[in-house]
Amino acid sequence: MTVISLMTDFGIKDGTVGVMKGVIWGICPTAQISDLSHVVQAQNIREAAYIFARSIPYYPKGSVHVVMVDPGVGTKRRPMAARIGDWFYVGPDNGTISGLLDRAEHSGWTTQFVELNRIRYWLPVISFVFHGRDIFSPVAAHLANGTPISDLGTPFNDPVRIDLPKPVRMEYGWRGEVIHIDHFGNISTNISAEHLDTALERKESIRVNLLGTEINGMVNTFGERPAGETIALMNSTGNLTVAVVNGSAERALGVKPGNEIFVTF
Repeated sequence: MTVISLMTDFGIKDGTVGVMKGVIWGICPTAQISDLSHVVQAQNIREAAYIFARSIPYYPKGSVHVVMVDPGVGTKRRPMAARIGDWFYVGPDNGTISGLLDRAEHSGWTTQFVELNRIRYWLPVISFVFHGRDIFSPVAAHLANGTPISDLGTPFNDPVRIDLPKPVRMEYGWRGEVIHIDHFGNISTNISAEHLDTALERKESIRVNLLGTEINGMVNTFGERPAGETIALMNSTGNLTVAVVNGSAERALGVKPGNEIFVTF
């Protein structure tokens, strides 16, 4: 039994996700399918890359991960399968794997990429606009059945990378950027525990400024402050996050991805 995850911007209203699962089970009946997310902002490759990079290392070795955030569907963009460390990716070659590739390079993981051009591993009829059903779901199922990635297509070594913003070191801290806003309105940034390093030993001395809102000191968890207070803390994946206790920092502060954030010690 192999785990296959699905991440899309399809939502759950129209049956598209269910159809992809049906295709997978038709080829690999023993597959265990996990819904990673189906509410990625439409066509937002950067958001998909962030969620993908932070989530996949928690899956078992050998698991297969289909991503359908694909504004270029039906164009000349490459359909791709990749092995990144212990996990497989199936989807468009549009930069979705950029964050996980950064981690692979930092950690010394092996990588392998193939362009999906062996049509015997696809469905017989291919739509111009639903490659998730016709190409990527069947390929994922064949991988789960044990087909070697090298059988699925032609190897290449230049996957598309998108620019994922890196924080900038300043004299007294860091200048970073908002990279994700979650379901609760919590604001995640690209400043990590690795950047703050020993400053986290003195959380009370850290100052965070986001769009003119200044937060003096950091906390460990939401319950340390009263409802309605704006706080800064490290989230579950080690990124600096701004939140409003029992509320939405997104609404309260009017923040959007790409806004700058400043952290000083």
